[in-house]
Amino acid sequence: GKFSKSRGVGVFGDMAKDTGIPADIWRFYLLYLRPEGQDSAFSWSDLMLKNNSELLNNLGNFINRAGMFVCKFFGGVVPNMVLTPDDKRLLARVTLELRQYHQLLEKVRSVA
Repeated sequence: GKFSKSRGVGVFGDMAKDTGIPADIWRFYLLYLRPEGQDSAFSWSDLMLKNNSELLNNLGNFINRAGMFVCKFFGGVVPNMVLTPDDKRLLARVTLELRQYHQLLEKVRSVA
């Protein structure tokens, strides 16, 4: 059913902490489910499914592929990165966007 703090229906911070599930797994799942303007439904089985299929399988596959790529083409050693002027411009732009994003999040938090 719908979460209700007053009726004690739902999983709340202290309850999540008591499960022993690491905070990063909760963060992943809550971000994965975050509603875009409507309520979202929580289920323990969906938490387990998303953790195993989306997080562990996909992340594990990505890490394995990256490691295999480094072994195959770079002798198992990640080469030093040399930033070009274009790389530096891109990083500056991303940094600016992230700062603006954080400012907007704080603005929303202060209004809520």
